[in-house]
Amino acid sequence: MGSNPSKFKGDDLPVEQVTWEDAQEFIRRLNVKEGTDKYRLPTEAEWEYACRAGKEGKWSFGSEEASLGEYAWYSENSGGKTQPAGKKRPNAWGLYDMHGNVYEWCQDFYGFYSSKSPEVDPKGASTGEDRVLRSGSWGDGINKTRCAYRDKCKPLIDKSYISIGGRFIHSPSFINGDRIGFRVGRSL
Repeated sequence: MGSNPSKFKGDDLPVEQVTWEDAQEFIRRLNVKEGTDKYRLPTEAEWEYACRAGKEGKWSFGSEEASLGEYAWYSENSGGKTQPAGKKRPNAWGLYDMHGNVYEWCQDFYGFYSSKSPEVDPKGASTGEDRVLRSGSWGDGINKTRCAYRDKCKPLIDKSYISIGGRFIHSPSFINGDRIGFRVGRSL
C-alpha cells in the first residue's frame, strides 16, 4: 500500500488505524496483483464461525475467564498497545489472535444478527451507515473479546482509531459444487 498507517509500528505487529475503505482498497489491489477476485473481508457469520472453531462458550477455548490471557491481548495484559501477532495460543483450527489485539472489519453492514447458527452464513443487513467490527482490542476489557461480541463503526472513520485492523479471507473454491477450501488470512 506504500505506507503503514499504524501508531504502533513493528514487523510483527498488526496494522491498525485502518478504515473499512482502506481494507477494501487493499483487497482490490491484492486481487489485481494476483489476477483473482477471491480475497475479501469475511462476513460476520464467517468471522464468528472461524473464531469459535467448532467450540461453544464465551471464547474459542471455552468459558473460563482465567484462560483468556493465554489466547488474547486485551486491557489486562497488553501494556496499552498492540502486541506481536501469533504469540498467544491459537484456536482449535490454528487461527491466532481471534480475541483481542485489534478489532477486525467484517464485510457486513451493522444490523440484526443471529449467532444461533453462524455456519449457515446468514447475510447481515443489506444497507446501513456502519460496518461490523469483531474481536475486541488490546484496550478492551474481557467482555469485548468474546466470540459473540460485536461492535460497529463508520467505514470512513478518523484515522486516530488505533485499535481497528482487519483479517482477509480467500473465498472457498468449488469443484463440481463441492467446497474444497476456506482459508482465513492473517490479521492486517
